[in-house]
Formats: sequence, C-alpha cells, structure tokens
Amino acid sequence: MRGADKVTKVYLQKNGEDFIVLVENAENLQKWKKDTSIPLVDVVNGFNVFTTRKHGAQGVLDSASKSTLEDAFGTSKTDDVIQIILREGQMQTSGTSARESSTNDSIGSMANHR
Repeated sequence: MRGADKVTKVYLQKNGEDFIVLVENAENLQKWKKDTSIPLVDVVNGFNVFTTRKHGAQGVLDSASKSTLEDAFGTSKTDDVIQIILREGQMQTSGTSARESSTNDSIGSMANHR
C-alpha cells in the first residue's frame, strides 16, 4: 500500500470472528501463494491481524487480541496466523484512495462558485 491508490486485504471468517490482513498488492500475494519462500515482508503491509468485531469485511478494523487469535487459530503467533489467513482467506481490493477523497466538504454547493 505504500503510495498505492488501492487497498488490498485478505478476509477470513473463523469461529464467528472476522479477521483481516492488509497486503501490499494482489500480485505479491499470488506469487507468495505459489512460492511461500517469498518473505512475508514483501507481501503484507505490516504484521498486524485485524478483526471487525463481527461486522464483516467492511467493518472498522481493530487489532485482534492474542486470546482471540489463540481461540480461532490455536496460536497467538502473528506470523503463523497471517500465513493461515493469506492461504485460506478471500482477497478483496477497494478502489478508495486518499487522493480521491474530498478535502473540504464544508464548501458544499459553493465549490464551483468561486
């Protein structure tokens, strides 16, 4: 995601919880799935596992606690959990970028009348 326009994430539902890992891009993820000797640092955007507190893939991201990871995956080792999510989860890419967002919504309908 460093400087990219799109956000790519891998979503996995397990034990009633929704887990998400952010990845650099879809291409790197596909390469890693074929060759897991590729370092995870080249695939993921930070070594974090997020949960949406049962609000699906589009929910607000919170860091998953060690106990939540242990309950769902049988381990709280972040690297191991990330690999499980990358292998078993569904990749999703959103087209939202910071460059496309509005910088001043307070102008409203006056934006074109300057």
